[in-house]
Amino acid sequence: MKLENPTGTALYSIEKAIKEYRKLAQKNITKVVEDITVDQCLVLIILNDNQDISQNELANLVFKDNASITRMIELMVKKEYLTRTIHPEDRRKFNLEITNKGIKTLELIQPVIKINRQTALDGLSLEEITLLDQTLNKIIINCKK
Repeated sequence: MKLENPTGTALYSIEKAIKEYRKLAQKNITKVVEDITVDQCLVLIILNDNQDISQNELANLVFKDNASITRMIELMVKKEYLTRTIHPEDRRKFNLEITNKGIKTLELIQPVIKINRQTALDGLSLEEITLLDQTLNKIIINCKK
């Protein structure tokens, strides 16, 4: 591996793999739900698993800043995937709820997500996947030092 060539590094390959996976995921999600993005699907999945999550926590989980997650939520409300109401005890906060359209979308995308993951990991053994996960977690820890 040449260090002077940025396209020949492991980190470049990680970035490229992420971008290719996101393209694959978006293409396949669009086949079943036309007007939703990968990130918006992730928001639905996270909210479905944890209705009481704060907007800051949600932003961190989807790797967005507060302004970006606010815009995303506003768009999802406009598209009727979510409803947003003022928190009854703290008017600075909002309650986010998944609408019926959002729930239906979750049902439609679950099999797509499974297929996307299978496609991306095709040909990798369980040991290779485990080693990859461990290696990526080491990189994450190193970057947080």
